[in-house]
Amino acid sequence: MKRLLLASAFTLVLSQTLFSKEEVVAPEQSRFESLSKLTKVIGTVEKYYVDDIKLQEIVDKSLKGLMQELDAHSSFLDKKASKEMNVQTQGEFGGLGITVGMRDGALTVISPIDDTPAFKAGIKALDIILKIDETSSINMTLDEAVNLMRGKPKTDIVLTIVRKGELKPLEIKIQRDIIKIQSVFSKVIENENLLYLRIASFDANVTEDLEKIIAANQDKKGLILDLRNNPGGLLSQAIGVVDLFVDKGIIVSQKGRNAEDEEKFEASSLNTKSKLPLVVLVNEGSASASEIVSGALQDHKRAIIIGEKTFGKGSVQAVLPIDNERTENIKLTIAKYYLPSGRTIQAVGVTPDVIANAGKVTQADDNAFKIKEADLKKHLEGELEKVSDVKKEEKILENETKKVITGEDILADNQLNTAMAILKSLIIMNK
Repeated sequence: MKRLLLASAFTLVLSQTLFSKEEVVAPEQSRFESLSKLTKVIGTVEKYYVDDIKLQEIVDKSLKGLMQELDAHSSFLDKKASKEMNVQTQGEFGGLGITVGMRDGALTVISPIDDTPAFKAGIKALDIILKIDETSSINMTLDEAVNLMRGKPKTDIVLTIVRKGELKPLEIKIQRDIIKIQSVFSKVIENENLLYLRIASFDANVTEDLEKIIAANQDKKGLILDLRNNPGGLLSQAIGVVDLFVDKGIIVSQKGRNAEDEEKFEASSLNTKSKLPLVVLVNEGSASASEIVSGALQDHKRAIIIGEKTFGKGSVQAVLPIDNERTENIKLTIAKYYLPSGRTIQAVGVTPDVIANAGKVTQADDNAFKIKEADLKKHLEGELEKVSDVKKEEKILENETKKVITGEDILADNQLNTAMAILKSLIIMNK
């Protein structure tokens, strides 16, 4: 009997068609064949590839390709990349103050962070990075791009970018520096009893800092919360900020592949600090945590959202070790964020209640940079040919240290002007 069982098992491995009706065995058979195919390809590359590549390098390249094909945010972190990730999260490093992501296969600026080298140099949300120094970004992974842009403080880097409305690529020189971010600050508005609140990114102290500012300005009649060009940050802080304005209900839920993995985060009346009329400013550079805040406030009808459609980054990544020493890891997308109404943020973003274009005028730019997704790579390759004739971008400096927003400032910011008009209407309606 044992011989018969062994012979049957051997036959199952060799002949899929003979036992195709055996439903229990079929999934394992398919799994075995898939793993066998991978092993054969790796072995063939190791044996016949024109250059002598060691097995470890082949495996690493395979893992990088696998993670890159899953989505733009998953990646394989080898020993070097894992070490650099630890430096980024635990120590100081030289950088540009820029958050980037992959959009339609192109390396795209999500947003520059306030008062950083990239911000001061004039980098804008949705700029497509064509080259980093002399290296083309086409087919580059997100982690590779980040590693190239990071470096020693006071060293220079040149980014060649494609920007909507510009006929030729722009070449922008930036000096790396230690990135120190003032995440929360406030301003008063000249001749108005309104408070302007700005969150540049969601670091560990945002909720606490915002609560202190609100407490110190109890005499104000309304609030403007500016989340433009905010690339996100900690989920806990996004939840905390919403909780300052909402006293009950779901703020955000996190759903994985299995229904039992869903996690819901709810508001508490104990944490509510303001019931004043509220408007929120967003734009294409608002991503991740800032989309959770604006989307949750919108779903709860607690605020009017004003500006432009947000970036659309609503996925959750976890860093998982693949060896006992944790020297190599994978960054894997494990869940997606969902707003109180059940809608997703990922690749969709948050659509404002009131669309308001940036700048001094409200009309849309008919000459905006538009291109079909299928043509993007070919287009970018064509843009590389224009690099010899790039334009030098002038630096744009904005004084974020001003404590008062003047009438002149408002006239120069159409979105802020719109927000003020709507906020005043809300105040009148609430009387």
